Amino acid sequence: MMMQSNSPDPQLNAFLVEHGLARKDEAASWHPLTGGVSSDIWRVDLATRSLCVKRALSTLKVSACWEAPVSRNADEWAWMEFAAQHCPHNVPTPLAHDAKLGVFAMSFLAPDAHPVWKQQLMDGQVEPQTARAVGRLVGRLHAVSADNGELRERFDTLDNFQALRLDPYLIAASKRHPALESRLQYLAQRTASIRTALVHGDVSPKNILVGPKGPVLLDAECAWFGDPAFDLAFCLNHLLLKCLVRPGQREALIASFKALTEAYFDEADWELRATLEARTAELLPALLLARVDGKSPVEYLTDEAQRNHVRAVATRLLLQPAGYLYQVAEAFEEQIQSRPA
Repeated sequence: MMMQSNSPDPQLNAFLVEHGLARKDEAASWHPLTGGVSSDIWRVDLATRSLCVKRALSTLKVSACWEAPVSRNADEWAWMEFAAQHCPHNVPTPLAHDAKLGVFAMSFLAPDAHPVWKQQLMDGQVEPQTARAVGRLVGRLHAVSADNGELRERFDTLDNFQALRLDPYLIAASKRHPALESRLQYLAQRTASIRTALVHGDVSPKNILVGPKGPVLLDAECAWFGDPAFDLAFCLNHLLLKCLVRPGQREALIASFKALTEAYFDEADWELRATLEARTAELLPALLLARVDGKSPVEYLTDEAQRNHVRAVATRLLLQPAGYLYQVAEAFEEQIQSRPA
């Protein structure tokens, strides 16, 4: 008896059966989930449980032309296996993977018990302890992977990271700012040259669930053994940007910025803090600029005055780099306070 299903692709049904996740005669109800631009993802309801299935797209769902290899699905699967080994409560349980289809299955985490951190922040629910837990988690994953030769070989994925992060963010922004082009290209080249720890590549509040046992990291399609400064800067970037759309929570957002930073460096034992922090502080304004003038601008900065604020502070910090992350946060706040009422 064939599986009864509303799957968008019969191969996906076969994937579930072949990997023992569903019986041939079992009904499966597929429900597309929203939020990502680089993959299709579904909640699949079976007789006794629900799970998630994710398939990478070759062309991302953004307005600008943005293509990336679907092999990143296998990289994300490998990252999940690594994270599940070291921090099992902080990643969905990996269930099965098919490299040919570019598909994997993982546990489904109920939204009522695992709210999305981004939604909490946008709703004005800003809790520094959540940021502290995120910083601790990211720092731990970097620490347990640092200088690991096996991981360095497995995640030799610079081409993918270049296509998904460096080109659409830093290089794309450099094309719109000729005066900053050499600086942005230098930062992209320097980031690409460092191979220190396993980088998630998309540590954004939209990819972090606030679970009962701590934060849960999702969406590691950009996984790469490279510069851990990228993950730290990428996440801190979002806390600063949200100061513009949630001004009433600015103090809590800055406190979260500082809490995440300190918790991260409590775990970061593979290099001197001064070296790693300076690199992060130099990269952060480049990522700020990329989120208004790169290929994936944040959707909530709808006011041109807000975008100009980001451009102004990013330009200042790119031309006169800060050595410490608190200096980046201070410059961002100063720029806000200097805006006309």
